[in-house]
Amino acid sequence: MPPRKSPAPVDRTRSRGRPRLDIDPDAVADAVAELFAEGGLDKVSIVDAAEKLNVSRATLYRSVPTKEHLLGILFERSTREMMDAARTVVSATHDPRDQLDALLRLHVDAAIRMRGFMPVFFDGGDLPPEVYDRWRTFSSEFEDLWVKSVAANIGSGDLPPGDPVVAARLLLGACIWVSRWYRADDPYDAQVIADTAINLLRQGRPAVGPGDVTR
Repeated sequence: MPPRKSPAPVDRTRSRGRPRLDIDPDAVADAVAELFAEGGLDKVSIVDAAEKLNVSRATLYRSVPTKEHLLGILFERSTREMMDAARTVVSATHDPRDQLDALLRLHVDAAIRMRGFMPVFFDGGDLPPEVYDRWRTFSSEFEDLWVKSVAANIGSGDLPPGDPVVAARLLLGACIWVSRWYRADDPYDAQVIADTAINLLRQGRPAVGPGDVTR
């Protein structure tokens, strides 16, 4: 009996099927933000996001398996940008009052720009578990930045004595709430809203303009 031939080795390096199409996370975030603007949370879906991205559902599913993951991509970009911007305005000046005023302006502007989805994110819901864990880290770090700024303002006499944690949470809550009541056809823009908030906070002292972060 002739010896049996060994099977030919399998080429493990050869790809099978169509090549994987990489999905740009920023493009996904842009698509989800557009869907929010068009119809709120109910409008966000894999089908609609794939249509926005001009790819097939199957292609998008390979990178983004669920609606919750779609939300997570937009959430993580938004929170990263907010944290980076907050750290930038705080580091731009050593004056506690200017720091807090800049944080207020930043957050009012963010509440208006992200009004379609900010309430969803700050509830922490509808996110994949691993993204939710990162949301809790972001929330803690972002709040800590505000608490330190508020405490410095209390220490400098620019705010009345009180608990800086409670005061910071009240201010943050007021900023977030702008995303609920703001309407594009209102006669108030981000600067007017921030000026009003700062004037109330400073008990009538003139608000620092957005271009006057440092003195």
